[in-house]
Amino acid sequence: MEKNHTRKGKLIIIEGGDGSGKKTQLDLLVQYLENHSTKKIHALDFPQYYSSFHGRTVGRFLSGEFGTLQEVNPYLASLAYALDRLSVKEQMDEWLEAGDYVLCNRYVTSSMAHQTAKLSGIEREKFLDWIYELEYKKHKLPLEDTVIYLHVPFKVAQKLIAKKDKRKYLKDGKKDIAEEDTRHQLEAEKVYLKLTSRYKQWVKVDCVGANGRLRSKKSIGREIIRKLTGRKIIE
Repeated sequence: MEKNHTRKGKLIIIEGGDGSGKKTQLDLLVQYLENHSTKKIHALDFPQYYSSFHGRTVGRFLSGEFGTLQEVNPYLASLAYALDRLSVKEQMDEWLEAGDYVLCNRYVTSSMAHQTAKLSGIEREKFLDWIYELEYKKHKLPLEDTVIYLHVPFKVAQKLIAKKDKRKYLKDGKKDIAEEDTRHQLEAEKVYLKLTSRYKQWVKVDCVGANGRLRSKKSIGREIIRKLTGRKIIE
């Protein structure tokens, strides 16, 4: 992916599989920047389940209203996610042009992983080309400067998903249809790892230590700051 070398601001994405602690690390990074930077900081959560028409549609999809995960074509599913992001494009552009930090919990990068995971072989490459054209070329969403991928191995992630609180957009149960589909979770992890090795702006942060135990939130947060500082993304 090419980078935007003209804008003043930085777009930082926190990515990872379900249960990887993306929101927690986003909040810690916001807190760090508020204490160490003079720039303005803006944080966004995608999908916008409660503030966007298209985000609410995504919530209906994830609650199973339109069928199982595998029954809904990834191209069609991606449109709701893409339109949700498009709804804040102008605001994001303004912030970045002003030189601000824009931090996102999930972005186009989530569709690249989760929707691609529903396909196989050459169809995966075709989909990645399509989603890039849709969101970055047609919708002209800003390209991310860095993607922090929080890697939690599948077996550990399953335990973390089980501990999640119930969310309002899910009518019954604690898991959405993507979280319930363990095969999908495993395939999504594989795609995330491939994307991390393919794109230079992706950075993997291992959330589980060599001892097999989940690292502390603060330890993971410190590593994220080191990596962003080393890449001169943050001051």
